[in-house]
Amino acid sequence: MKYVLAIDQGTSSTKTVIFDEQGNAVAKGHADLHTDYFDNGFVEQDPEGIYQNVLDSMADCLSKFSKEGLSLKDISSAGVSNQRETFVLWDADGKPLAPAVVWACKRSVGICQRLIEEGHNDLIKKNTGLIIDPYFSATKLLWLLENDVSLKAKLDAGEVYFGTIDCWLLYKLTDGKEFKTDYTNAHRTLLLNIHTLQWDQEILKLWGLEKLNLPEVCPSSSDFGVINFQWDADKADSHGNADERRSAKISVGTSAKFATYQIPITALIGDSHAATFGEGCFEAGMAKVTMGTGSSIMMNTGSKPIDSEKGLLATVAWSTEDRVDYALEGAIVACGSTIEWIKNELALFKDVQETEAMALEVEDNAGVYLIPAFSGLGAPHWQMNRRASIEGMTFGTTKNHIVRAALESIPYQIKDVMEAMREDMGTDLKSISINGGLSKNKFVMQFLVDLLGVPLNQQSNPDVSALGAAYLSGLKNGVYESIEQLKELNASRTTQALPDSSNDLVLKGYEGWRELIGTR
Repeated sequence: MKYVLAIDQGTSSTKTVIFDEQGNAVAKGHADLHTDYFDNGFVEQDPEGIYQNVLDSMADCLSKFSKEGLSLKDISSAGVSNQRETFVLWDADGKPLAPAVVWACKRSVGICQRLIEEGHNDLIKKNTGLIIDPYFSATKLLWLLENDVSLKAKLDAGEVYFGTIDCWLLYKLTDGKEFKTDYTNAHRTLLLNIHTLQWDQEILKLWGLEKLNLPEVCPSSSDFGVINFQWDADKADSHGNADERRSAKISVGTSAKFATYQIPITALIGDSHAATFGEGCFEAGMAKVTMGTGSSIMMNTGSKPIDSEKGLLATVAWSTEDRVDYALEGAIVACGSTIEWIKNELALFKDVQETEAMALEVEDNAGVYLIPAFSGLGAPHWQMNRRASIEGMTFGTTKNHIVRAALESIPYQIKDVMEAMREDMGTDLKSISINGGLSKNKFVMQFLVDLLGVPLNQQSNPDVSALGAAYLSGLKNGVYESIEQLKELNASRTTQALPDSSNDLVLKGYEGWRELIGTR
């Protein structure tokens, strides 16, 4: 039996999953990741902390894999999916030059407004398919350069290396030997030309970034390098608790202390794109919805990017060495993070699982809405300066109304994006697949399927970003034969949620949402 290791590095944690030849998960590891959220809208992480978090997650997974009596030598390759737009700057010695700036960070709102006023947005839209918004990496990079004189001096001297999280992890896992990224991650920086799939020299020159060291850009399924690592097999096979197993640290490099293992890295891809591939969106018109910290709705548009007229983004969906598929994407900034905010700051419940029952306690939400613009509103509205609000409250409003309003805001935002996709494509979608933590919430799922009015596909395997990275890695390394085989594997694990056509309440609620957002 051959296996593929997938590292799914997300905003709040890293999951490592080992899949077999049938796409079944045989071992999983997990490690929570700390994020710094500041009052001024800044969001940062420690670059070295991200790397150590990945090693901890890998150690946990490999310990469990080994404990099952399986051999690490049977792991044929590895794939990495990662939080997108978050980036790291480092020097020639691999030392970080600043905190990792997270995708949700809003520090560059002023810069974005200035660039738009200066007329840069037309060029960005034409060359990248994206728009100028704090969501993307480059505007936050410009903020760092404008606010750190020493960093700007290093850039002018050609001493700054730039990479999204996939690139940073590849660099670290290969002991500094590899400096590469893939099309999906490179594109989310605002610096990649979507038509040529090369770094856009016109944009780099316009923004004074010609001397920035940028990684080689490759298809998502490619040869990216090899992890050489040491493994303490005795500790890994122990029957201790998770912390004890995790203490069997992975040491990247070679030495005589422990046996050295080699795993080729044959896939790098942004997490939402990985989920698109893992969900089997292999044809134009097939879409997926990921409900995580934020939400990404992505629809395959085939072999060419589509210029959206409805506030969506053109992006690279996924790629192999002989094929590139594009997509329309609607990025929702606040999804699971809205529910976490209510739990942590309003303390309306202790466990997210309680929200389903709380929402069902209210038959009609009585006109209460939560507009989750904590970091502005994303697609298709792109209202970067909007603030979050709770609308329609009276003395009769209870905490259940507020929780339900928060949950309803997620399907409402997804509906906005789906309507824009339908109008851009001029046709109905072929299929919609759902994944992410909130897909376990039955209230959210039924509300969403009733609102969209079409069946929703859901895999029994919840780790679809990791699965997508594993699929792409395994295709390159021969563990999986073809996309046709992947279709068959997915079909065996997929169920459907069906809409209730008699539920008029959701449509009435959506009309109120549209009035508040200003789309009517």
